[in-house]
Amino acid sequence: MPTLAIVFGIILNAMGFGAFVASGAYTSLIPTGFGTIIFLSGLISVFAPKIRMHLMHVAALVGLLGTLGGLGMGLPKLGALIAGTAERPLASGMQIAMGVVCLVFLVLCVKSFIDARRARKSE
Repeated sequence: MPTLAIVFGIILNAMGFGAFVASGAYTSLIPTGFGTIIFLSGLISVFAPKIRMHLMHVAALVGLLGTLGGLGMGLPKLGALIAGTAERPLASGMQIAMGVVCLVFLVLCVKSFIDARRARKSE
C-alpha cells in the first residue's frame, strides 16, 4: 500500500503542476496538496512501519476528500464541458480528473484494508 500511495501522490502532483504550467492559475495547484499528503504518508510509512496503518488511513481520508471535492465540483460542470461551453474547461477537466484519480486510489485503499483485516483474522 505505501508504494501505491507514493505513485498516486506523484500522479496528483504531476497533474497539479501540469495544470499550473498550462494555465498559470494558482488554484491549479490544489491537486498537489492532496498528492503531497498522500505521497508523504506512503513515504513515511516505508520508513516507519509501526505507524503504517495510521498513515495509510490518513492517505485514504485524503483520497476520500479528493474524490468528494474533485467530483463534487467537476461533475456539475460536465455537461458544459462536453458541450464546449464551460467557463474554464481546463479547471473543470482537472477537477474531474483529480476526483477520478482519488477515487481509484480510495478503492484500492479499501481493498487493501479489507485484505489486511482478513489476513489478521486468519492468523
